[in-house]
Amino acid sequence: MEPAEIKRLIESGIPGCAAEVEGDGTHFSARIVSERFSGKSLLQQHRIVYEALGGRVGTEIHALSLQTLTPEQWSRKLALKVD
Repeated sequence: MEPAEIKRLIESGIPGCAAEVEGDGTHFSARIVSERFSGKSLLQQHRIVYEALGGRVGTEIHALSLQTLTPEQWSRKLALKVD
C-alpha cells in the first residue's frame, strides 16, 4: 500500500480532516488534523483513524504511527515552530 492511498482513505473516512502520510510500503507514520478529535481521548482519536482505514491495519498496513491533533493543537504546534 502506498502513502497516498492511506491518505485518501483517512481523508475520505474523516471528512474535513487534513492528513500527511509517509512510509515505505509496510511501515507508515501519519499526522491527522481534525475537528472530530476535539474532546476525545487519544485512544478514541486513534479508533476514528482505524475505522477510516477499514481493517487494513495489521494486514496491508503492518505498522502505523499516528499523531492526531485538533486544529487548535496544530495551530499551537505551528506557532511554537515559528518562535
